[in-house]
Amino acid sequence: MSGDDSLRAVFARHRVRLLLAVVLLLLTMLAGVGLLGLSGGFLTAAALAGALGAGTTFNFFSPSAGIRALTFVRIVSRYFEKLVGHDATLRIARDLRVWFFRRALPLAPARLGGTRTGELLARLMSDIGEVDGLLVRAVGPLLALAGIALASIAVAAAIHWPAAVALLLLSLLIGIGVPLLAVHSGDAGEAERARHRTRLRTLAYEGLEGAADLAALDARDAWRARVDGAARQLAGDDHRRRGRLIAGNVLHSACAGLGLLAMLWLALSAFQDGRVTAPLAAALVFLTVALLEVAAGCGLAWQALQSARVSAGRLQAIVEQPPSVSDPAHPRPVPAPPATLSFEQVVFAWPGESRRVLDGIDLQIRPGERIAIGGDSGCGKTTLSALLLRLWDPQAGAVRWGGVDLREVAQDDWHRHVAWLPQGAPVFAGSIADNLRLGQPQADEARLWAVLKQVRLGDWARRQGGLSAWVGENGATMSAGQARRLAMARALLRDAPLMVLDEPTEGLDVDTAEALLVDMAAALGPRSLLMITHGHLPDGVVHRQYRLQRGRLLEVGGEAQG
Repeated sequence: MSGDDSLRAVFARHRVRLLLAVVLLLLTMLAGVGLLGLSGGFLTAAALAGALGAGTTFNFFSPSAGIRALTFVRIVSRYFEKLVGHDATLRIARDLRVWFFRRALPLAPARLGGTRTGELLARLMSDIGEVDGLLVRAVGPLLALAGIALASIAVAAAIHWPAAVALLLLSLLIGIGVPLLAVHSGDAGEAERARHRTRLRTLAYEGLEGAADLAALDARDAWRARVDGAARQLAGDDHRRRGRLIAGNVLHSACAGLGLLAMLWLALSAFQDGRVTAPLAAALVFLTVALLEVAAGCGLAWQALQSARVSAGRLQAIVEQPPSVSDPAHPRPVPAPPATLSFEQVVFAWPGESRRVLDGIDLQIRPGERIAIGGDSGCGKTTLSALLLRLWDPQAGAVRWGGVDLREVAQDDWHRHVAWLPQGAPVFAGSIADNLRLGQPQADEARLWAVLKQVRLGDWARRQGGLSAWVGENGATMSAGQARRLAMARALLRDAPLMVLDEPTEGLDVDTAEALLVDMAAALGPRSLLMITHGHLPDGVVHRQYRLQRGRLLEVGGEAQG
């Protein structure tokens, strides 16, 4: 998307369709109100003509023609209002998801790392679902109701001005006063409902993802109880929400009844005084009935508007987080390989913590050099790779490529120079070729088979039916080791001078892991390598090994930095 990248801009791009949908909805409602008012006047005139007998004049043709015309207009405008309105809603739903992904993806994994996947899923589905229906459920009906009220008041003023005043007061009461009273202080309830909806979706998602572990730990019943508890909370929220809506509808009905009685009294008084004819007096009453019927869904529209506002705020809370790093105003070009990667007195502590995870790190990886870094869990190995990928910037020191500080280059430009295999690298739902081509979209089949052979997956792929074989979501048809090797093959396909591997042999048996590492070292060619690993490395896989301890690097067989 281009231009303004705000939530408001998503709707602004479809303003023509949105306006057309509202106009068509207004036309449909006007035709309905006019049909009811004209029909009431026509029936009254016909009844009076029959009661008074011969000699009474009665225009039959004009009202009947008007009724047929309004009926036709209502049918046609209703059809096109649904067509245009739903088309606009679906387009907005599409663009909202693109907008959310575009704004959220730059925050991953650094900023989004603290947000549970189920919660992000709830924002993407439930909250966007509340917002994308804003036109159909809230804004459109409310704007159309305002237009109907103005038109009805104008018609009533042309017939009998006290009736227009009554309609104005009635419109303000049932269109604004009663609905706002029904949803008063509902923001807190809608926010609580959104939180409970998110919690239920998160528990359901994580329960499915961890079904095997829950079964192994005999914890399925306990987890199911948590899901049931979250569902009951959400059901309670929905019950209270319906209660507020029902209370508003009861108040609406009471006001509507009183308003209709007032209009009936005004119409009869005006007829008795000779200020309006009987058909026009009847038209005022039926006009009021039509307006009340149109306004019946006003409370639901206001409630939908309130829910959409809360959901929009939740979406904004995700995407408006400040990024962990920002591109410079005038980025420098990334030096072309071969180039040396260097950490120079790098210091880093996580936000909000005083402990330095990295404390004065010095490290050089020359072109074609392969380095391995080990250490205990939580010692900062993954943090080191995060700084290399420029997911975060160091508080002191610098990470340089070819002598250029990574803070001086654009992130996208730098990432094109790196092939990264994270510890939890996913296998996506799709074919073997689909997964591999995420690393190199232009790779031909010969190159794909070659890289599969390098990671010892060639025979397995042939048994599955070739490159078009489906691997299932999260590699459902593969073992953990096979999924890991497929992810490594994808990284090897990247035409990048530097490869970063985080626990590449996780989930593999010792023999397969050692064979894979030897094959990988041979496949790297002139590329540099930084490997984060706990495991034993066969001879010749890397040129140097380090251990990270208390924020410092200790070269295996050497002395600590300091």
